[in-house]
Amino acid sequence: MTDLLPASARTAADTAAGSAAGSAAGSAASLLVITREPALVEEVARRAAAADVDPVVTGDLAVAMRLWNGAGAVVVGADLAAELVPLGLRRRAGVHLLAWGGVADHLFRTAVALGAEDVSDLPRAGGWLADLLADLHDLDDPEGGRRELARTIGVVGGSGGAGATVFACALAQRAARSGPALVVDADPLGPGLDRILGLERREGVRWPEIGRTSGRLSARALRDAVPRRADLGVLTWSAGAAEPLQAFAVREVLAAAVRGHRTVVLDLPRAGGPVVDEAIARCDCVVLVVVPSVAGLASAARWAAGRDDRDRLRVVVRGGGVPASDVSRALRLPVLATMADQRGLAETVDLGAGPVRSWRGPLGRAAREVLARVTVLGDRA
Repeated sequence: MTDLLPASARTAADTAAGSAAGSAAGSAASLLVITREPALVEEVARRAAAADVDPVVTGDLAVAMRLWNGAGAVVVGADLAAELVPLGLRRRAGVHLLAWGGVADHLFRTAVALGAEDVSDLPRAGGWLADLLADLHDLDDPEGGRRELARTIGVVGGSGGAGATVFACALAQRAARSGPALVVDADPLGPGLDRILGLERREGVRWPEIGRTSGRLSARALRDAVPRRADLGVLTWSAGAAEPLQAFAVREVLAAAVRGHRTVVLDLPRAGGPVVDEAIARCDCVVLVVVPSVAGLASAARWAAGRDDRDRLRVVVRGGGVPASDVSRALRLPVLATMADQRGLAETVDLGAGPVRSWRGPLGRAAREVLARVTVLGDRA
């Protein structure tokens, strides 16, 4: 590969193997560039140097696979994009498909298969690339090094009235105690997460404003724009009728959210669809809140049976009467936590303090347990 590269790009390419080894050992790359196209390498390297970003450039697919999950952002060259698709790489935020001198129609299909957020071409999209490189500084750790992308947890009700929205808010409340957290409302027919959290009077952007914007959304802009109380932010709809989510807006929000927060929680609707399915694909873990009744278990089993990503599904049992082991066996899914019904929940929400009244109560304990297991065990939670 090195012999094909221009001299100005050769340093980045020559150090790819060494950087890759270091990153695989635990030091994540801020920018991973996967291409063998000399013009792309030269232009990305030049702009990265100007932005003080040190990229790892590789045309080796084995190296790309090792660094895929840990990089702050991934730029995939159009020359190698189709070769990456059959490798089964995990869908993640921050993947961008980049061509040189124009975008062929087939690249959009490849981008969808790869889970890329967008398709651009150089040199026309030089401004876009400059914004991407500048935004990587949102991942800077004040003490040096790189801060990891946020852990993303989806929450969905196993049946109607299971309490998924309340639990999503409780997770976000708990997560905000240890760093910036954002809870994203993906259910247009829900009550509005700002009302559950007591943030409905706070100024900030809602989904309608996000849907009217264009261009790349930076992590800092999103974090500063949404209604917020200390480290807890919320993105939901304004009062009244809610418009359906737009795919481009969801992609931009989730990509910016994981760069600018420590934890992102998605309140997901039971009804699916392409936009919801894409949101779920970006989750590290999806928590199914289940009521342990015959009807509740049957409904939860039906929802889970329609998923082809069951390896990321976990269960929280709300209510008693059935042992957690029996629930796990019935659904063939791991149970992360169980919780009793919380007394005075409606009154707590009406007071505007959010659903968690005490961290020793059922919601607080369950939220703490789920976050601890997902954070420590990751995919094995």
